[in-house]
Amino acid sequence: MPLDQSFAGRSYPPTEPYEVGREKIREFAEAIGDANPAYTDPEAAARLGHPDVIAPPTFVFAITYKAAGQVIRDPALGLDYSRVVHGDQRFAYTRPVRAGDLLSVTSTIESVRSMAGNEVIDVRGEVHDEKGEHVVTAFTKLVARKQEDAPGTEEQR
Repeated sequence: MPLDQSFAGRSYPPTEPYEVGREKIREFAEAIGDANPAYTDPEAAARLGHPDVIAPPTFVFAITYKAAGQVIRDPALGLDYSRVVHGDQRFAYTRPVRAGDLLSVTSTIESVRSMAGNEVIDVRGEVHDEKGEHVVTAFTKLVARKQEDAPGTEEQR
């Protein structure tokens, strides 16, 4: 069943604030193999003009993807998550994510469309800090693969 294209433009409530910790940033930087000292050493970050360590650019994905769960779990949208693959991801930063930030995400469905039998959903996640200031916008593309015919159906035609 095709997804309801009228959901384009629908926004969901902001998430509860997520507190960005130094240890989480360090673990993430280590996991992706990025040894940039601004991710682990407050003094190195300060030399670059930051009040504390900063996160690698893709760190915010975990926060924004979790927020996109509001879209994924919306029963009225009708998304079958068992068929979803992550199609694309990009970020537009106002400033880096820093240790100590309290970040909330507001997810908005940018578009819902069908392409070659697949359903494509573009979700924008606006990330703001505790002062309400914009930090980053995440753009996530989800693709719900088309349902294949039942096994054996093709041979019987």
